[in-house]
Amino acid sequence: MSASTKSTLKLIAIVIVLLMVAMQLNFIIIPFLAAYKFWLMVIAAVLLLLAS
Repeated sequence: MSASTKSTLKLIAIVIVLLMVAMQLNFIIIPFLAAYKFWLMVIAAVLLLLAS
């Protein structure tokens, strides 16, 4: 896996985590993602594991 791919995966994971934190703090409300907060955090963790 190239360095740019790893960086992209890390960036996607960070964006997902920041979005979920903002949703938890009620700064952003996206109704169709509200039910999947846990699984999106799991996906972000897996992306970070794959990128490392």
